Amino acid sequence: MYVGIDIGGTQIKYGLVDETAQVFEKGAVDTPKEKEAFLTQVATIIQTYQDQHTDIEGVGISAPGVIQKDGMMTTAGAIRSLYGTNLKEEIEARTGLSAVIENDANAAAIAEKWVGNARDFDTYLCIVLGTGVGGGIVINGEVFRGARGMAGEFGWAIINELPEEGNVEFASLNLRSAVIGGLCRLYNEALKETQPEATPTWDAREIFQRYSENDPIAHKVVTRFYQDLAIGLMNLISQFDPEAILIGGGISANEQFIEGLQEAMNTLESRHESITFIKQYGWAPILPTKLKNDAGIIGAVYPLYKKSQKL
Repeated sequence: MYVGIDIGGTQIKYGLVDETAQVFEKGAVDTPKEKEAFLTQVATIIQTYQDQHTDIEGVGISAPGVIQKDGMMTTAGAIRSLYGTNLKEEIEARTGLSAVIENDANAAAIAEKWVGNARDFDTYLCIVLGTGVGGGIVINGEVFRGARGMAGEFGWAIINELPEEGNVEFASLNLRSAVIGGLCRLYNEALKETQPEATPTWDAREIFQRYSENDPIAHKVVTRFYQDLAIGLMNLISQFDPEAILIGGGISANEQFIEGLQEAMNTLESRHESITFIKQYGWAPILPTKLKNDAGIIGAVYPLYKKSQKL
């Protein structure tokens, strides 16, 4: 049995995971922003399981940011107090258990290979849409991390229309095609221009509902959201030639979103002469992930399970 922990900017989700990837005794707590409070909270979760179960073999932790193979967190998403922290060493010292630390998008990609929609693929990409755009790259069944742990930071990619001055990241996937940083942010900005007193929304479901009701602001923003995301995905397919791209994050459960994205991709691909030609020989499909909210917990412990199978 393993402890799986999925760290988010808002909440820490956790559970026990067995060798069949079943998750038991799940829970969630708010994510502390200060380093010591955060480490104490995570250690408490693990120690509670240790007190209740004698067969805990290790801890797998999924976290945002650029994470080195040795557990050093170069960045940690919105949890800035963890920048430069070796989370593996900190957790092992507090619990006495072996720990592995994995980027959240990589964990989602690994989980889908273990028991999700990537079981039949060896080379694929996993895109997680949330506050930003995270990515996991799996090549020949192994996660590709790059020289510095930064591989898969697809959200940093610039897609089009650079601002005339200032931060060019406003033309990135993170700020154009993420759910919070892109869709919701752009909708609220557009809403404020015409309705300054309107209450902003950070729930994509509300925006898609207004889109379905032909609200002109929602229609314009969602249409552009689909187009920008489709551009990013077309670029990734051209660069990596994966067997498939899996889309994760809460939005992936929305059938309207998947259908709209596929329609946008079909439209753009039909206007790209080289892609139109090559598609007759095969082109990566866009699929939703299977595991949804448990993906981080399951993927985080997979390296521990895999190691145990080799012993």
